[in-house]
Amino acid sequence: MLTIDIHTHILPEHIPNWKEKFGYGGFITLDHYKPCCARMMRDDGKFFRDIDDNCWSAETRMHECDGHGVHVQVLSTVPVMFSYWAKPQDCLELSKFLNDHIADIVSRYPKRFMGLGTLPMQHTAFAIQELERCKKIGLKGVQIGTNINQRNLNEPEYLEIFAACAELDMAVFVHPWEMMGEEHMQKYWLPWLVGMPAETSRAICSLLFGGVLEKLPTLRIAFAHGGGSFPATVGRVQHGFDCRPDLCAVDNSVRPLDYLGKFWIDSLVHDPRMLDVVVDQFGANRVALGSDYPFPLGENIPGTLIRGMQWPDAKKELLLSGAALEWLNMDKKSFL
Repeated sequence: MLTIDIHTHILPEHIPNWKEKFGYGGFITLDHYKPCCARMMRDDGKFFRDIDDNCWSAETRMHECDGHGVHVQVLSTVPVMFSYWAKPQDCLELSKFLNDHIADIVSRYPKRFMGLGTLPMQHTAFAIQELERCKKIGLKGVQIGTNINQRNLNEPEYLEIFAACAELDMAVFVHPWEMMGEEHMQKYWLPWLVGMPAETSRAICSLLFGGVLEKLPTLRIAFAHGGGSFPATVGRVQHGFDCRPDLCAVDNSVRPLDYLGKFWIDSLVHDPRMLDVVVDQFGANRVALGSDYPFPLGENIPGTLIRGMQWPDAKKELLLSGAALEWLNMDKKSFL
């Protein structure tokens, strides 16, 4: 079966010294301290994450994908690179650098990789400008954060960007970052284990209650990590909408449950019982394989959970490639 992984992250092997160029810090640099390995560092010297060459080498990725049975990866930057906090013009320049890198890989290996760009979401005009350029250089969509400097995605300034995505036929992938409450739960990796699922639900609920999908029914939007905590709490969300419409239904009168099946999530739930739940909620054509490759909190061998389910092959095929193809608005023939 054709297998497409919609949730994979990549970086250029060498990243400019943005602090030196822009005159202020906070950006990520790479310390290549030994062959095939690097440390992601804040430019103030603070360690962020260890990575291997599969985080930058297309050739290493293809070799590993061959072993995993993954035919196509959808590439997106590591969310810490969003840099929405930076000056808009600087974030635009950084975004162009990252997007050109992904576009180059896609152009060299068009049957193995598709690309998602990153945008300076803190500046609407710059974001749309770069979105249009992403389209021109061959990217199929964009990845954005679950919040923009702690502003929710339903805010009016983002509607124009989403409208441009719909008009330009560009898919949107929403990934958690800058998790709310992160500073209060540093121990036990809680920002990643608790904050990220909640952050994704925050983004989904903001978009639903804000009426964004109602205003833009052709917007093709997907959410990372199986929709975070939203699938497990959607009953609570719906009950809140029903019992306190004065608080929840102020911008959109459509029931949250009515939107199930109208947006995509990836399959990264780590539990066969939960995968059954989300497929039942959203439909097999709205749950796409996503592994978070190449990071340890992802699925070690992408597609293992899906392939191990007691489902007919046709249903598995929808999760392994059908949902992704529909989200990207592509045809299977593109990869044959």
